[in-house]
Amino acid sequence: MINPTRLMRSVLLALAIVSAAPLAGVPGGLIGAAAVQAQSVGRTVASVVFEGNQRFTDDQLVAMINVGARGTYNEGIVEQDIESIRVAYDRTGYQNVKVSVRTEILEDQRVRVVFVIDEGQRSGIAAINFTGNNAFSSGTLEGIISTKETGFLSWLLRDDTYDEQKLALDKELIRNFYANRGYPDAVVTSAVAEFDEARNAYFINYTIVEGERYQFGNVGIETSIPELNTDALKWSVRTREGSNYSLADLQRSTEELAYEATSQGYSFADVRPRLDRDVTNRRFNVTYLVDEGARIYVERVNISGNLKTRDYVIRRELDFAEGDPFNRSMVTRGRSNIEKLGFFKSVAVSVEPGSAPDKVVINIAVVEQSTGDYGITVGYSTSDGVLGEVSLTERNFLGRGQYLRIAVGATASGKTFDFSFTEPRFMGLKVSSGIDVYHRITDEGSTTYYGSTSTGGQLRFGLPVTDELTATAFVGGEHRVFSDAGAPFSEVFGAPGSGNGQEVNKAWVGYTLTYDTLDSRDKPTEGLYATFTQQYVGWDRNYLKSEARARYFMPLLEDSGVVASVRGQAGVIHNFDDGALSATDAFVPGSSLVRGFQSRGLGPRLSTGEALGATMYAGLSAEIEFPIPVLPESYGLRGAVWADAAYVDGVPWTGSGTLDPGSMDQLVRSSIGASLIWDSPFGPLRGDVGYVLNKASTDRTQVFQLTLSTLL
Repeated sequence: MINPTRLMRSVLLALAIVSAAPLAGVPGGLIGAAAVQAQSVGRTVASVVFEGNQRFTDDQLVAMINVGARGTYNEGIVEQDIESIRVAYDRTGYQNVKVSVRTEILEDQRVRVVFVIDEGQRSGIAAINFTGNNAFSSGTLEGIISTKETGFLSWLLRDDTYDEQKLALDKELIRNFYANRGYPDAVVTSAVAEFDEARNAYFINYTIVEGERYQFGNVGIETSIPELNTDALKWSVRTREGSNYSLADLQRSTEELAYEATSQGYSFADVRPRLDRDVTNRRFNVTYLVDEGARIYVERVNISGNLKTRDYVIRRELDFAEGDPFNRSMVTRGRSNIEKLGFFKSVAVSVEPGSAPDKVVINIAVVEQSTGDYGITVGYSTSDGVLGEVSLTERNFLGRGQYLRIAVGATASGKTFDFSFTEPRFMGLKVSSGIDVYHRITDEGSTTYYGSTSTGGQLRFGLPVTDELTATAFVGGEHRVFSDAGAPFSEVFGAPGSGNGQEVNKAWVGYTLTYDTLDSRDKPTEGLYATFTQQYVGWDRNYLKSEARARYFMPLLEDSGVVASVRGQAGVIHNFDDGALSATDAFVPGSSLVRGFQSRGLGPRLSTGEALGATMYAGLSAEIEFPIPVLPESYGLRGAVWADAAYVDGVPWTGSGTLDPGSMDQLVRSSIGASLIWDSPFGPLRGDVGYVLNKASTDRTQVFQLTLSTLL
């Protein structure tokens, strides 16, 4: 007779034997995945692994999930982790990603959790369309939004990803763009994305209602504070009669007026712009009301989100501290200062009531971003050939807001070793300090008729004089050893000793004044950037070098993206010793002065071909930069046409060498040309094609050059 109890025990024993395969870690097992997953519930998680992931690394995926090693397996948490991974892929353009989980029970009864990811193809953005935009072209609007169409660089930039949050941001960017260019009533009524499964891409449509364009009319200041000097306040007003309405100018004027009132001793001054709309003439008359505000104090400043950056780095950007009078404009200014650090993706500031009616608590929430740059750069320059650099740059060193850079570079003509460190707040003051150290090896070549090894460095201190003007003082020195395979060194470069192994020591002290009113350092469209530097060089030398550079930007055609600029530069060296200046200390005019010439390609030259440099120069350039109509703005490509002219004179030391008269038969050089400018991921590159109009007989020209684009 069969015993039911014994039969049931036998069945259970057989099932346990069948289940032994998964227990031994055999993939696939003899029972279903669902059964294994059910058996895994409550077991300790031994490890988490991922299969099929390429877009995200294992470490990045681990940071998204909550099922971790030494935790217990929970199906609810796993489902949440699957959704977290799916959302992360969705936000990077992988709309068809599939995520599943497989569990494997190990011999020690713990469980291995395997996330199986089928990424599919990344979705792009086929087209971005705008409706209702009459004042600005679709290309202009596409250039200001964060969402970009799929292009040939999208695989690198990853900026063609559809994201609802980005669409909401784009609506605000478009509204602000209009509001700062005369359209206070402009609004984006809809931003709709349609997914085309056949093309695996989105079509995005923005609908805009522009409204009428307005200008500023009469602008005035009224105050109820008897002792306030309103004449001094007028310099802070950025809204000018006849200029287009600009929300940014209104806000900036309000901030500057409150700041100026505070500097006059009125810490509670409250500034409010009163706008009177003249619909008939489409003008806004503006009156800035400066009154004594409520006497409220800052009880506490809370900072959150700064995992790396020290609190004091953020606090020192505020012009107030706990216990000081509360001024809303000062808070806004502080937020702007924190954003300018470049350490954070976002900065949010909120104000809430304090422990008493006359106290407030200010909350500053930041989201940090990467401030380090570690990598290898390889490039090409028409003057230096193939060049490469291995560098480490950290703009927020140890979270202290300090700048650190270490770089090792190499070109066809030599090697460079550089170290730079900057403390932005020396001893807690609004004074920057820094040190630069370098070691450079230059080989003798076709454009450099001598080799040298130089080691040097300098200390520098910077002080903001005004919001636009900065002064920097510096002191440094250099030890340089020259070598020359040709004529005795003294015959060419004006120093005692033979060519090989000649040593020169220099020490210098100087200052630089920098004036900056640009609306943007990356892509300026309006404003002036100018520098003036003087330095005295002593020890084995005895001269004063002075240089001035300036560039003024202006929009040429309103709201078209066409920007004109005029650049001027000049320099002179005064030698205090008898005799002429050494050629190694002279200016080296070349393509940076007049495009279309080689490096060291113009100026005084010996009959043997050595370029001597010059002791004085003056140059003027005009340039018009414009978007290329047939290319999307997201490609980062722009065109330019330009004209350069310069005067170069002053022959330094020639020793016993003979000056080539052909190098001085034309003192004015000029050229015209066109450029293609690319805002590449490696930095702003520009290729210049130049045609020389005037040159000396022995000047050396070039049709094309590739360089990094700079302000000056």
